[in-house]
Amino acid sequence: MADLAEPPFVAIWSDYICPFCHVARERAEWLQKNAGAVIEWLPFDLHPEYPPEGIPRADLLKRYGDHFTEAVRNAAIEAGVGYNPHPDVVPNSRKALELSEWARGKGPEAHEALHQRIMTAYWSEARDIGRWEELEACLTDVGLDPAEGRDAVESGAYAAAVDASTQHAQRAGISAVPAFVFDGRLLVSGAVPHEGFERALEKLAEMRAADPPA
Repeated sequence: MADLAEPPFVAIWSDYICPFCHVARERAEWLQKNAGAVIEWLPFDLHPEYPPEGIPRADLLKRYGDHFTEAVRNAAIEAGVGYNPHPDVVPNSRKALELSEWARGKGPEAHEALHQRIMTAYWSEARDIGRWEELEACLTDVGLDPAEGRDAVESGAYAAAVDASTQHAQRAGISAVPAFVFDGRLLVSGAVPHEGFERALEKLAEMRAADPPA
């Protein structure tokens, strides 16, 4: 394991309906435990083309096949995060992404709590997070005002934040999530095994030595 004088700052672009972003939660915890990483989850609108009601899961299975679903399930179980998404619908995640940006304004703890709650609701509890009823329940569960959150999102006030985050990532060459960016200069794409993050931390140490942060 690389010996870093200062903990790395790791920005993670993700979308709630991305299965490997679900797995990335365990990777983020590993980075916090083993490298003292400071984690910031950022929104990436992975499927803006989805209709508001989402798409039938059957359509996704036709596109990727059962083997992909099995690989995703195995990755989630191996990471200890479980796999039980909504059986019929792949939601449109836009409301959830904007709602998380509203929660960010309440403080990092509020944002982290809501981010984790929405992920769990979809991937472990088979809830359709494209529906306000489910999102409002998530807000209540983490002690945030569901009416205030819904009103804020429906006003359109947080659409620009999600768009800007997505576009920033795309300009940096990120086209898929999860995307882990260490200290703003080292990209690791995907929920790679722990060994991949060990190598990334070693590379980061080399980069810091050659070009110390300001």
